[in-house]
Amino acid sequence: MEGHKIKTKSKFKVRHQKHKLFRANDPLLSVLMWGVNFTIHELENVNIPVMLLPEHFKAYVKIRIDNQNFNKEVMPSHFKVKEYCPLVFRAFREYWKVHDSSFRDSLTEPPIPLNDSAKSNITYYQSYDRRFVLRCISKEDVEQIHNILPEYHRYIVETQGDTLLPHYYAMYRLTVDDKENYILVMRNILSSKLKIHYKYDVKGSTVDRSASDKEKSSPCPTLKDNDFLETKRIIELGSDQKHIFMERLKRDVDFLVNQHKMGYSLLIGIHDLDQGGVERERKLSGIDLNTSDLSGNDSSDGSESPTQIGDDNSFDEPFRMRSAESSTRRELYNLGLIDILTNYGMKKKSAHVAKTKLSGSDADGISTVRPEIYARRFLDFIDKHFI
Repeated sequence: MEGHKIKTKSKFKVRHQKHKLFRANDPLLSVLMWGVNFTIHELENVNIPVMLLPEHFKAYVKIRIDNQNFNKEVMPSHFKVKEYCPLVFRAFREYWKVHDSSFRDSLTEPPIPLNDSAKSNITYYQSYDRRFVLRCISKEDVEQIHNILPEYHRYIVETQGDTLLPHYYAMYRLTVDDKENYILVMRNILSSKLKIHYKYDVKGSTVDRSASDKEKSSPCPTLKDNDFLETKRIIELGSDQKHIFMERLKRDVDFLVNQHKMGYSLLIGIHDLDQGGVERERKLSGIDLNTSDLSGNDSSDGSESPTQIGDDNSFDEPFRMRSAESSTRRELYNLGLIDILTNYGMKKKSAHVAKTKLSGSDADGISTVRPEIYARRFLDFIDKHFI
């Protein structure tokens, strides 16, 4: 790979920015758009190697911008951009047919904040076209991703990408005003085209697993396990689809157990085809529904006709399945695993002991348990409520 600028160690190289503006209300997002454009450009003439080597999982691209003298309203005068493992993440994008030009186009327009109160301590954005979710992560998360990345890559290759695990596409460190910000880019599990009417985040545990009244007041709240049980919600896939889904889920969960992971969830997004039809009719009648939700899916483009949807398992919606023909509900389900980075180390072992004492007779329902126990309980919950 002669000529490429991917290095495992390097000094900062100061460059002057080309006169292309990236406008956003938040300087951090302006720097992100600038960084995506720069790093994708750097990779244009670099071929993906036939085999990724250990050094590719430690490599990075780094740049510092000083004395930036235009667009001062939204761009800081000094900032740094670092992309982690660029060839590895590029290989993932290519594997899932996300071409660099398309990736850049999606992320060089201002991302949309997702103010989901269920995750109030974590900042999320989605790309303007809703294809990608951007999560602000911690330095510890970056370390966890580096730790699992070689095995994650091997698993993606072995399964030919047929997985419910998050699809990771890029990871950056952006330094703005001397503060380091870490951003992970992944595919949006929820539909980018259809309005999501109901959302659930389920772990298979019951202790502290209810959405608060404040969370429930949101237009489309992210409900949890106890809410799922209280509403007697059932995901009706039919026996054939359920078998395919559970085999895929069990395989993914086995991978997470082998990586000593726990605390993950199944994110369930539900589009009600009948409700979507009513919303379309009202919109055509000139009634403003004002039905935007926290996933950014509003009625302006979020209620396509079932005849427009096509193959429910197409590339555009790889996490989507449809309710069984025999079901009384006409629904589309977007299903994927999230929050897979929690390692069961000493900190979580201590939390398990503390929560067990506090929970008493409810200890079996706490979320902080050994990976093997967590996996078994999680799969049992899904198997019981998916029919």
